[in-house]
Amino acid sequence: MNFWTKVASIILRNRYLVLIGIAIITGLLASQMKYMQFSYTEANLLPENHEANLEYNKFLEIFGEEGNLVILGIKDSTVFTPKKFNAWNNLVKQFDDLDEIDFTISIADVQKLKADRNKRKFVLEPLYSENPTTSKEVNAIKKELFQKLPFYDNLLFNKETETLQTAIYIKKEIINTPVRRDFIFDKLIPIIEKFEKENNVDIRISGMPYIRTLNAQNIQDEILLFVLGALLITAVIFFFFFRSYRATFITLLVVTVGVIWAFGFIGLFRFEITVLSALIPPLIIVIGVPNAVFLINKYQQEIKKHGQQAKALQRVIAKVGNATLMTNITTASGFATFVFVKSDLLREFGILASVNIVSIFILALLIIPIIYSFMPLPKKKHLNHLERKWIENVVDWMERMVRNQRITIYFATVIVLVLSIIGVYKINVSGSLIEDMPKSTSFYKDIKFFEKEFGGIMPLEILIDTKKDKGVMKLSTLKKMDKINEVIESFPELSKPISVVNLVKYSKQAYYKGNPKYYQLPTTQEQSYIFAYTKNTNSDAGMLKTFVDSTGRYARITTFMKDIGTDKMDVIQERLKAVVNKEFPADKFTVSITGKALVFIKGTNYLITNLVFSLSLAIVLIALFMAWMFRSPQMIAISLLPNILPLLITAGLMGFFDIPIKPSTILVFSIAFGISVDDTIHFLAKYRQELMANQWKIKPSVYAALRETGVSMFYTSIVLFFGFLVFTLSSFGGTIALGGLVSITLLLAMVSNLLLLPSLLLTFEKKIANKEMFKEPKIKIIPPKEENIE
Repeated sequence: MNFWTKVASIILRNRYLVLIGIAIITGLLASQMKYMQFSYTEANLLPENHEANLEYNKFLEIFGEEGNLVILGIKDSTVFTPKKFNAWNNLVKQFDDLDEIDFTISIADVQKLKADRNKRKFVLEPLYSENPTTSKEVNAIKKELFQKLPFYDNLLFNKETETLQTAIYIKKEIINTPVRRDFIFDKLIPIIEKFEKENNVDIRISGMPYIRTLNAQNIQDEILLFVLGALLITAVIFFFFFRSYRATFITLLVVTVGVIWAFGFIGLFRFEITVLSALIPPLIIVIGVPNAVFLINKYQQEIKKHGQQAKALQRVIAKVGNATLMTNITTASGFATFVFVKSDLLREFGILASVNIVSIFILALLIIPIIYSFMPLPKKKHLNHLERKWIENVVDWMERMVRNQRITIYFATVIVLVLSIIGVYKINVSGSLIEDMPKSTSFYKDIKFFEKEFGGIMPLEILIDTKKDKGVMKLSTLKKMDKINEVIESFPELSKPISVVNLVKYSKQAYYKGNPKYYQLPTTQEQSYIFAYTKNTNSDAGMLKTFVDSTGRYARITTFMKDIGTDKMDVIQERLKAVVNKEFPADKFTVSITGKALVFIKGTNYLITNLVFSLSLAIVLIALFMAWMFRSPQMIAISLLPNILPLLITAGLMGFFDIPIKPSTILVFSIAFGISVDDTIHFLAKYRQELMANQWKIKPSVYAALRETGVSMFYTSIVLFFGFLVFTLSSFGGTIALGGLVSITLLLAMVSNLLLLPSLLLTFEKKIANKEMFKEPKIKIIPPKEENIE
């Protein structure tokens, strides 16, 4: 009695204990679901000790969280009527009183800097003291603001389009906590919606806290959509193939328990739900259904053959168990390669996926035979699908192609290969923080509005360390910083920079009675008396602390960037670094370019390097599996080629259809490779069994293997194809691309495994026909044909 026969015997003899065990584990894992929580921070794709992370953390240490700004924008000419103008400014005052708000800045808060000649210091005066009551007063405020205060241009207004902007700074300590979510949904959005209704205006909202909150809510809403969508579509396809409510119910039971386990493991490991880990539950449904297809198909074939339930159930476990275990291990190992990547986001995804794939295999192997053991034998109508004419025609066509059209298959393969390689060279890399966000949502349209009006919403920071206390306020340092400002202003992808330089320019303007033509850095002669005024000014009245640290050693230049890819960002960085290297000698200054968006872009590039590593590792691991199972070097090459080809085609399609490589689409290759190898293992396992039965004659063995595994492979590939298509229901661009690309890849992998793989076996039959070359495998994946399990 071999190992799997013993396993079958143990499962079926202890079926009540097994079911109680599954129920207890399911209950325990369900109790862990309360620890599930959604991520309140951006995905950090880089290792903690990466240079970009270290630079960003240093910036946060000195100046604090930079992603705490929510911006409101209004582009409406009627806002310059007294009623609406006052209402707009009073709206911001409502937020000032809230506990979650640090401070706000609107036109009502605008302070004019004036030189007090008697006390030789600068003083701040409000732009206006009382709310305007006439259009004339509003127009006077507007004229002074737009024509005489260039300091506030692009901060609080765009003088070209007359768009107004208001800044709301959320307290830094709540920015990465659930409190942020409650504030956005329970306070910010209702207050603004009420204002819009009362004043008949359209207010735009943006800023990283707002975007992240709405994006996280979208992910939350979509998990349910994916799980229900995957359950529904796989159930419909499964029923279409098997025409059995019983088989469909058992399959749904297995994957439902699998989904509970998946959520339970997320809670048990205390992982946060991110855009990637949200894919795990539906992924488990899609991967779990093919296991059920193989097991139920085998059970029905056995019943049709001899009509004995006990014997059929034992054979299901003993004959399909090993092959299914191998296919699940190869799939899990495809995902497990992410565990070796230093990115926490991918490592967590790899752990969850591989643990859950092994779990769904165990559940299918235990639940399906046990449930069937309590049920009566399938009726004849349940077995009719095994003889369905159309599926026979499909298998006949495949056999004819392999038998008579091998040259055509190879010719088509070469053409597709060449086209794919051309496509690969067209692939772009995208490191955009917002590219995957739903394009149809109002918050995405608002992002585009602020990009157009104010140059973007994603902060890019330049941190300057002068290596001396009070080094920032030297005129020579300010002039160097102004050179960086000039470069930033030359890029349409970046907003006007904000720094201490703007403040010093404003000081000179104030010194010269507010004349806007003096909004520039002081000359060496002017420096001493303008800076003397600055020293006498109450520091609390100044805005210096936002741009310079308390010691005067560190300064920041803040700009906001549009949604740009890695290519443009590389050009911007190079230009900025060239100016930095020229103006700031390394022995006297340390200058770093940082910010959340830049860290994300660098993270994407890091992931691509790791993709090559994890995919290569997956190929090596699976090649080792093949070597261990079949112990034939030729078989490794023959089995890997039909699986690498679909990956190349997918990469080519990404190039031709302009689908960039980004964190979401990077997963396509590892997922598709891990799953597509399953078909190869099933085919080769059956092929080897036929070889032994046919005295090592290759041709009859290939055709017999093709006929027997063709149906199951066709069924599973169709289930997987439509299962992954569920992801195209997503509103996230990356998830749509992931679903579509994996679906296409798996369909191509099926065609490749059913046409190219048997063709290669027949073409190289002389090389592999030698029994010595095809040694006894380490594992008996399928028991010999004649072995009878009682």
